[in-house]
Amino acid sequence: MNARASQTPGRSTAPNIACSNCSLRALCLPLMMSDAELQRLDALVETRRLIKRGQTLFRGGDAFDAVYAIRSGFFKTRLSSPDGHEQVTGFQMAGEVLGLDGISTDVHQCDAVALEDSQVCVIRYAQLESLSREFSDLQRQFHKVLSREIVNDHGLMQLLGNRRAEARLAAFVLDLTRRLRLRGFSASELVLRMTREEIGTYLGLTLETVSRCFSKLQSDGVLQVRRRLVSVLDAVALERLVNCAGDAETVDDDRAPDHQELVALARD
Repeated sequence: MNARASQTPGRSTAPNIACSNCSLRALCLPLMMSDAELQRLDALVETRRLIKRGQTLFRGGDAFDAVYAIRSGFFKTRLSSPDGHEQVTGFQMAGEVLGLDGISTDVHQCDAVALEDSQVCVIRYAQLESLSREFSDLQRQFHKVLSREIVNDHGLMQLLGNRRAEARLAAFVLDLTRRLRLRGFSASELVLRMTREEIGTYLGLTLETVSRCFSKLQSDGVLQVRRRLVSVLDAVALERLVNCAGDAETVDDDRAPDHQELVALARD
C-alpha cells in the first residue's frame, strides 16, 4: 500500500441522526427552517464519514465536489510545499465546515488532516447550491459561513503581521476558548488537540518560542499548562496582552533551550 493510499478517509456510514436532531444545528443551519425544509436538507447529508486520527479527509489537488460539516473531532488544514515544508492554515472543530477552499477552482488547495478520531457530514456541493436557491435562509447561512472564512483569514493576517510572540499565543488561546464556549464547553480550560510545533507553524513561531511563551504565561499566573491541558487563570490579563501587543515583552527566540525545556518539548 502506498503512502497516499494509507491516508485515505475512513469508512462512510449512513446518516443515522438527522440534521433536525443534531446538537450542532444552531452552528450549521439557519434557525428558522421549517420541518419540510429540514427534511430536504437531511437528504443532502448522504453519508457521515469517520476519519481516524492522522488520516486525510482531502488533499490539495483533489477534485472538489463536496463540503464537510464537522460533527465531532478536530482537524487542521495545511499547505505543503514540494520540499516537504508544512504551513498550518487553520484548526477546525465540531460545527465548522471544511472544503470551502475548492469552490472557486473545483480543486482543493490544501490538505485537511484529522487531529483526533473525527466524524464529518458529507454534503454534495451541487445539491447544496440547488437547495440554497430555493431556500433563502439556507443561502444566507451559507454566505455567513463563507464570510466567516474571510474574516478568519483577515484575523490571521493581522495576528502574524504586527504582534509579538506572547500576544500571538494569547490571541490563539482566546480564540479557542471563544469557539469552545459557543459549543457549550468550558471557557477557562481546554485540551490542545494540536502539537506545539503545529501551533508554531500556524502562528509563524518556532517550536522553542511557543514553549517559552507558554512557560512565561504560566510563570506570570495567566495560564496553567500541564502538557496539553491549558487552564486560563486570568482571562483579563490574556486579553490585555492581545490588545496591548505593542508593549508586550519580547520572548528571546535566539537563546538555546535549556534542559527542562528540551524535556518538555520532547513530551509534547
